[in-house]
Amino acid sequence: MNQPQHRILIADDEPLYRNTTAELLRDEGYECVCVENADDAIHVLAEHRFDLVLSDLNMPGNLKLELLQQGRTQYSHIPMIVVTGVPSVTSAIESVRLGITDYLLKPVKFDELLTAIERAIGQPAQSVTAQSATAQSATAQSATAPASPSGAANRPDGFSNIIGRSAAMTEVLDIVDRVAVSNTNVLITGESGTGKEVIAQAIHERSGRRENAFQIIDCTAIPESLFESVVFGHVKGSFTGAIKDQQGLLRRCDGGTAFFDEIGELPAASQAKLLRAIQEQTFTPVGENKPIKVDTRFVCATNRDLHAEVDAGRFRQDLFYRLAVIHIELAPLRERGDDVLLLAEHFLKLLRPHDSALQGFSAETSECFRRYHWPGNIRELRNVIERSTALARGNRIDVGDLPLQLQHPDSPPTDTSALAEISRDEALDTADRAYLSALLKKHEGVIASAARQAGLSRQGLNKLLKRHKISADEYR
Repeated sequence: MNQPQHRILIADDEPLYRNTTAELLRDEGYECVCVENADDAIHVLAEHRFDLVLSDLNMPGNLKLELLQQGRTQYSHIPMIVVTGVPSVTSAIESVRLGITDYLLKPVKFDELLTAIERAIGQPAQSVTAQSATAQSATAQSATAPASPSGAANRPDGFSNIIGRSAAMTEVLDIVDRVAVSNTNVLITGESGTGKEVIAQAIHERSGRRENAFQIIDCTAIPESLFESVVFGHVKGSFTGAIKDQQGLLRRCDGGTAFFDEIGELPAASQAKLLRAIQEQTFTPVGENKPIKVDTRFVCATNRDLHAEVDAGRFRQDLFYRLAVIHIELAPLRERGDDVLLLAEHFLKLLRPHDSALQGFSAETSECFRRYHWPGNIRELRNVIERSTALARGNRIDVGDLPLQLQHPDSPPTDTSALAEISRDEALDTADRAYLSALLKKHEGVIASAARQAGLSRQGLNKLLKRHKISADEYR
């Protein structure tokens, strides 16, 4: 592979599954270390660096989720994926509460596992409290940054953890500043990788709820059959496997903010249940008769066009209007001007080794950053910088250290008169389709390698292809 290897720790007491998965992942370019119990996993985590933990649930040393709990406490920067052949509501709820990145059921298709791994490594582990979410967001696809004198000048006034001074970002932060003090629900939309979670975090931290929990609820990580139990909780004996009362995630953020990420992926039945909770600020745990009252602010995010989803009958109109009292649209990175350079400098400082001689970027590299389309947005930029810091030989990152798609960004057409005859959205769609077609042609329709070059997960690339009605089969 052209990119630096990511290291995965596989903890599973089934030798066949453990060894087969490791071999398949090594074929994909990952470096794998295998252990057969939680105690060994904790020991190895203390001695070596890992980019991801892939863990079974029912194995020695983890019967009470010890590995998950200790991993989230001591290694919160490392994303964790649970793969289990014995799922339970209790373990699913606890996994979501702890911020486990994904919860998969055996037997899991390798393509699905690979997509989950690529998605997890491209973003930080989810968090439960505002404090831990803030600490982890510095390594995410977001525009966050640690405090430093040189970086402070690149941050908007009063937003110490956000990089960028473009007009698009200034407008967004002005809205954040005004709505944060209210209890109004907010819908944040934008392409994948634009930093929606960071904006949600900023709203919470500038509100009167900042001392209470900022609860992230990833709608893609909760099986539909478990949604009600995970979000609203259940009482002991309410169904098979309910061995004790379980507090739902909404109850945990009473007085705080509930952030529903990827709200556009929520199934119709779950949408109806969430709508009632938002309207009434009450919910009833599974098996309980008495409703519970909460004081919770709802902030949601999606990369889908919810207007189109409503028109297509896939998203409830009444829920949409409840969520989108304030609608914040995040601009893609290609529309944020020189913010791309500020973000690149931030990621360079964050990702370069401590003993590195790297000081910055050549003028040609900076120009490539300006001209490139950035379909994967800030997440893709971070991946590019991580790759380039590993390959650079001098004290600056040169064009030759960049992925091929950045070395030769598509030049604008010589005749642009036709662009004036179409809308801005149509022009962007045309550019997206041209990029995706060229990407698939180069990789002969292989989604995995095309997604890696674009800095996207397989799921993210497939969503773009579906949106633009492009079939990878046509390029094979």
